[in-house]
Amino acid sequence: MTEHSYQDITYEEKDHVATITFNRPDRLNAFRGRTYAEVADAVLRAGWNRDIGAIVLTGAGGRAFAVGGDSSEKKSDRVGDGRGMLGIPVEEMQTAIRDVPKPVIAKVRGYAIGSGNVIVTLCDLAIASENAVFGQAGPKVGSVDPGFGTALLARVVGEKKAREFWFLCRKYPAQEALAMGLINQVVPDDQLDEEVDRWCREINDLSPTALAIAKRSFNADSESIRGSGLLAFQALALYFGTAESKEGGDAWRAKRKPDFRGVMP
Repeated sequence: MTEHSYQDITYEEKDHVATITFNRPDRLNAFRGRTYAEVADAVLRAGWNRDIGAIVLTGAGGRAFAVGGDSSEKKSDRVGDGRGMLGIPVEEMQTAIRDVPKPVIAKVRGYAIGSGNVIVTLCDLAIASENAVFGQAGPKVGSVDPGFGTALLARVVGEKKAREFWFLCRKYPAQEALAMGLINQVVPDDQLDEEVDRWCREINDLSPTALAIAKRSFNADSESIRGSGLLAFQALALYFGTAESKEGGDAWRAKRKPDFRGVMP
């Protein structure tokens, strides 16, 4: 995959910073299979470029950072098409963010819901506009992230709060996300770009090798999540084939309340 083949993202290198922008603003930057693959490719491309010191992930359009999976792609149709256990390379994207030896920064405007919230959790640092909103929606639509999106979230915000994210599917404004430790800083929207640039400049003044070792050291403490998550994604692939999971997606597309219990065997 080359820079010119990207359809769902844009990629820019400037001043030793690679900026990867989720570029589906008409869909609130919802992720489809191609999006996951392109983000993984771009993160690896930047992460192993010796001239790059920091990677920034952000969303186009201002209304959303990212809002999870694209509802036009049925989960049950994706499974088994060869692109990861779920039919989409979500594990590859998550691994890329974790494994590249550079700090990855989430620059968040608008909604960071579902997969968007998981990406914020995975990023080494996160800086948000005052208009940012965070949360999970998986159980509303018959889905869940049974790896880093749950277990790593618990390490970031605490066990009780992480369970609240998933068990209630509420939305949390930027200041509340800051207080719980999900993000590092909140700034007015018109100051977000400059604030992220400032953090990147500070990072680029430091030893790249020391930062790489520090990132590896931080990751080592939670690396067991990767293995248990891969096992759980196998179970999730089976779940996506059930009537219960399909009911979530069908209800979302029909804009009605799901009846999960009505379709359970």
